[in-house]
Amino acid sequence: MKTVAPQDPYAALRYSDFRFYISNTFLFSATILIQEVIVAYELYKMTHDPLALGLIGLAEVIPFIITSLFGGYIADQRNKITIMHISIVVIILGSVILYTVFQPAIFNSLTQTQHLAAVYSVFGLIGFAKGFYSPASSSLKPFLVPRAIYGNSSTWSSSFWQAGSITGPALAGFLYAFIGLENTLLIVIASFIVCWFLLGMIKTRPEVVKITTPLLESLKEGFRFVFKTRIVLYAISLDLFSVLFGGVVAILPVFAEDILKVGPEGLGLLRAAPSIGSLLTMFAMAYFPPTHNAWRNMLIAVAGFGAFTIMFALSTNFILSCAALFATGACDSVSVIVRQTILQIYPPDEMRGRVAAVNGIFVSSSNEMGAFESGVLAKAFGTVPSVMMGGVVTIAVVSWIYVRSKDLFSVRLS
Repeated sequence: MKTVAPQDPYAALRYSDFRFYISNTFLFSATILIQEVIVAYELYKMTHDPLALGLIGLAEVIPFIITSLFGGYIADQRNKITIMHISIVVIILGSVILYTVFQPAIFNSLTQTQHLAAVYSVFGLIGFAKGFYSPASSSLKPFLVPRAIYGNSSTWSSSFWQAGSITGPALAGFLYAFIGLENTLLIVIASFIVCWFLLGMIKTRPEVVKITTPLLESLKEGFRFVFKTRIVLYAISLDLFSVLFGGVVAILPVFAEDILKVGPEGLGLLRAAPSIGSLLTMFAMAYFPPTHNAWRNMLIAVAGFGAFTIMFALSTNFILSCAALFATGACDSVSVIVRQTILQIYPPDEMRGRVAAVNGIFVSSSNEMGAFESGVLAKAFGTVPSVMMGGVVTIAVVSWIYVRSKDLFSVRLS
């Protein structure tokens, strides 16, 4: 590998394999969210029940949790790109099934219960595939750039993921409004096929290490590493609880339809607002990395996430609501960069897949569990009170971890 100065804000982008990786990251995240937004909106129009939206997350997270640890084990001793290729094929299959289910002839022949069951089953299949895809993708990234620029690569990979998170929801609302559900699902299928080809253009193939430890013991090693490495454990915990309790993404259709009354186009902007805040902040972080005072910055960012979540809950103005979501994204981006840098620096190479799987269970799955929690609390206590409670819990968790982790303020990641 060529040598690039760590202070170069574009250091990671100078590696072609990393560029293909983040291009896939952008398109994959955008496509996943386009599909999720349009299907969620269709379900809410059908049921007018926020719990129906929460069950999408539950349907996806259960198979993800079941398969993720084994997926991390496989990622540590198999070709990571092959695993990602197979996973995308399975996700494409799920998208084809969704397209078929929403064809008028089949749609009209199913009861509402049967229709919901079919949709939840597809998201379960996608969760199963992501249980293998996520640890393989996370453990591949550190091999694409030198260790000296891990922080920079985390910034750019997160930026491209967030760019996809902006593009996906924004496009979803407008595609749904102008070309309809079925045609948008065809675009989703085509985009996943492009993702498959982008992965094939990555030339780096990390050396496969044969794990001799028995499967169960090998999986335990991943957990043991996380729980004995305090900075890793606390970083994962902060993200877990903020997303689990403070996330509002799953019930945004309720705000768009019933509270702000802005329709699918407004929903697309609401979904995109946190990602816009995150993306702009991440570009700034390429020049002003948050890793110099990493732990302080992470605690402040997560506390800010909780505070702006409360602001969003109380808002009845569309512009103010977008601004609050924008600010949550800005805060979240700082947390993401610090956590990803920690997860690249601390795990040994031979354990990256399993540590990524543990992180996936506690963080990535918290998005889907957070969606379910949001739906349940919104149904039980009302939409606005449930979001407010999430913000308050997030700030409480930050306060508790702050008391227990003051010694980590001296840690320098760059």
